[in-house]
Amino acid sequence: MPDLLLEFFSEEIPARMQARAADDLRRLVTDRLVSAGLTYEGAAAHATPRRLALTVQGLPARQPDIKEERKGPRVGAPEQAIAGFLKGAGLASIDQAKVQPDKKGDFYVALIDKPGRDAIDVIAEIVPDVVRGFPWPKSMRWGAASAETGALNWVRPLHSIVATFGPETEDPDVVRFSVGGIESGDTTHGHRFMAPDPIKVRRFDDYVAKLESAKVVLDPARRAQMILTDAKNLAFAQGFELVEDEGLLAEVAGLVEWPVVLMGTFDEDFLAIPDEVIRATIRNNQKCFVVRNPKTGKLANRFILTANIEASDGGKAIVAGNERVIRARLSDAKFFYDTDLKTKLEERLPKFEQIVFHEKLGTMAERIARIERLAVELAPLVDANVEKVRRAARLCKADLLTEVVGEFPEVQGLMGKYYALAQGEDVSVAAACEEHYKPVGPNDNVPTDPVSVAVALADKIDTLAGFWAIDEKPTGSKDPYALRRAALGVIRLLLENGLHLRLEPALFEPLLGARVHEMARTVRAKMPTFEEAFRDLPDSLENMPVSSVLLHQLEMAGGRNYTGDEVEAEIAPIRASLLLFFADRLKVQLRDQGARHDLVDAVFALEGQDDLLLIVRRVEALGAFLDTEDGKNLLAGYKRAANILRIEEKKDGKSHTGAPDPARLEAPEEKALAGAIATAKIDAAKAVAAEDFAGAMTAMAKLRPHVDAFFDKVTVNADDAGLRENRLKLLSEIREATRQVADFSKIEG
Repeated sequence: MPDLLLEFFSEEIPARMQARAADDLRRLVTDRLVSAGLTYEGAAAHATPRRLALTVQGLPARQPDIKEERKGPRVGAPEQAIAGFLKGAGLASIDQAKVQPDKKGDFYVALIDKPGRDAIDVIAEIVPDVVRGFPWPKSMRWGAASAETGALNWVRPLHSIVATFGPETEDPDVVRFSVGGIESGDTTHGHRFMAPDPIKVRRFDDYVAKLESAKVVLDPARRAQMILTDAKNLAFAQGFELVEDEGLLAEVAGLVEWPVVLMGTFDEDFLAIPDEVIRATIRNNQKCFVVRNPKTGKLANRFILTANIEASDGGKAIVAGNERVIRARLSDAKFFYDTDLKTKLEERLPKFEQIVFHEKLGTMAERIARIERLAVELAPLVDANVEKVRRAARLCKADLLTEVVGEFPEVQGLMGKYYALAQGEDVSVAAACEEHYKPVGPNDNVPTDPVSVAVALADKIDTLAGFWAIDEKPTGSKDPYALRRAALGVIRLLLENGLHLRLEPALFEPLLGARVHEMARTVRAKMPTFEEAFRDLPDSLENMPVSSVLLHQLEMAGGRNYTGDEVEAEIAPIRASLLLFFADRLKVQLRDQGARHDLVDAVFALEGQDDLLLIVRRVEALGAFLDTEDGKNLLAGYKRAANILRIEEKKDGKSHTGAPDPARLEAPEEKALAGAIATAKIDAAKAVAAEDFAGAMTAMAKLRPHVDAFFDKVTVNADDAGLRENRLKLLSEIREATRQVADFSKIEG
C-alpha cells in the first residue's frame, strides 16, 4: 500500500515549539485523511530546528466508493422545495428519486453514488488547508499573498515542501500543490553549514538515510540520546559525572540537527557561588550542562555544551566563545551573591510593606505576618519549637528581594536557606526558608523537619483561606494561584508526616483574617492598618488568642460589635466550601493510589471529619472491610434496610428515628439484632476513639448474621401499627450504628 511523506523545511523553529508542532502535524493530517475515508496503518512525525516531517504508512490508493441516501421533501411538496432537492442531490428530474413511506407520510429519497477519488488528489487538497491553519503559538505572516488566502502564517519563513506518495515497489509521485507561492516537490536540504546542497528524496526510509548522510539526525529522541551518551562519556573521561537535566536535554536536542558535544572550563574562584546558582547561570544563559566531582559531590569548574557543527579546529573556537560568555555571566552572579550577603534577611522585610500581594489580601508584609501567626499556632500541633517557627516564618520570604533570586527566580527558597546559614541562623530555620514551598508537585519531596512542616502548612493554608475568602477559586482548568497544588501540599504534609490537624478550626482564623482585611480595606481612612492594630492592642487583648484580636479588628472595620454566631455565619459557608475542596483533592490523591472515591465520600459525610489523616485511615479500613464477605453482606443488609425506611418514611411523611421500645420486640431475631446493635455501637465507638478503625469494622461485622436473620424471619410491615413503627426504628438503628464508621448511603454497590 502507498505511503505518504511530508516535510516542511524552514528557518529555525524554536525548540519549545517543535514537539507540539510535530504532534499537531500528525494529528491534523491523519484526522483529515480518516475523515476522507483514507484509513492508514501507522504514522509518525519528527522535528528538527529546520524541518517538520511526517510519514503515513499503509494508505489506500483511492477513496472507497460511497452510496448515500439523501432524504428530500414530502411527496406533493411545493415545486421550489423539489427543485432545491434535485439540485442538491444532482438529479435531472424527480423521476430519478424513489418514494419512501414514513410515519409522517411519503418522502422523496435520492440514491447517490459517489465514486472514490485518487488518494493523491485528496492529499493535495488536505495538506494546503493544514498548512494555512496550522496552530503555531506564534507565527510570522510572510510569502506571496493570494486573493483567497492572503499571506502565509508559519513560525518562520518556509523554504520548501516535500510531498511524495506511492507504493514501496515503485518510485513515488509528487503530490502537487502550492502554498504561499511555494510549490511542493521532492527536494530538501541537509545541514545548513556541512551539507547545504539540494537532496532528492523518495520515501521515508530513503529520506532519513539521505538526511543522515547530509549531517541531519531527524529523530529528536535519538539526538537527545546521542547528546546524553556523549556528555556522560566526555565527563567520565575527565573524572567527572554529568549532572543530568531532562528539560535542558530536550531543549538542546531541539537546537541542533547534528549534535557535537564539547567541554569547556571556568575559573575555580566561581565555585564559591552556590552550586545551584552556577547551574542556573550556565543553563539559562548558554544552555549548557554542568558536571560534578564524584569525590566531593560538588560542582567542578567544567561545563558541557552541544554544538551544531563539526568544526575544523575541533571546536576550540566554539568552546572559547562559550567560556567568554559564561565567565561574564558567572561574574554577574558572583557580584549578585556577594552583594546579597551584605544585607541580612530581616533588614529586607520593610520593603515588603510597599509590595502588594493581592489587592484584596494586602501587602506581602501583611501576608508574612499572617503566616507567622498561623505557623506559631500550628507549631505545638506538629511538635515544633515555637521560637524557631516564628523566626523561620518571618524570614521565609525575604530572599524574594535578593539580587540572585531576582535574576534566577527558580532558586527562591534555596537562596533563603543559604543566606540564613550565612548569617548564623539555626539549621532548622534555614531549612524552612527553602522547604516551606514544598511539596510543589506530586513527585516533590515532603518536608519532615517540624519547623519546615509548620511554616509550609501555614503558607499553604493562608493562601487557600485568603483566596477562598475573596472568592477567587479555581474554575475548570483555570487555577492561576495554584490552589489545587496548595491543597495537595497540605494533604501530603499531613499524611506523609502522620500529623493530626483539625482543618475546621485551623481554617477559622485565616478566613477571619482575610475577611477583616477586606472590610478594613473599605474603611482604611477610619482605622489603623491591620498590622498596626496588632502592634497597638488594647490591654484587654494583649494575652488573648489571635481569633479574639481578629474579632476586635472586625468590629473596628465594621463599626459595631459582632456576636460569635454572627462571626461564624460570616465564615461558615466559606469554610464549608474550602473543606469540600480539600475533600475533592483528597479523593484525587487517593484515587491515584487505587482507593475508591465513594469511600472518601462515605467518611466525609460524617460530621466533624476534617482530620485528613484519620479520614485516610478510615477509608483504608473501610475498603479492606468491604472486600470481605462480611463487609459485602453487611452493606447489602444496610441498603435493604435503608430502602425499606426510605419507602415507608415517604409513605408516612415522617422519619422513624429514635430507639425502639424493648418491650415491643417480639421475635427472637429482632431481640438479637437490637442487642447486637447496642453492643456494636459501644465497641465501634471505643475503637474509633482509639483510632482503631479496623477494630471498628470488626465490631460492625458482628451485625451481619443478625441482620441476615432479621430479614429472613421478621416481617417489618406488620399489621400492628405499633409493632411496625418499632421495627422501622430498629432498621433505623442499623443505619445509625454503621455511621460510627461511615455513611453507608454514600457507598456504591
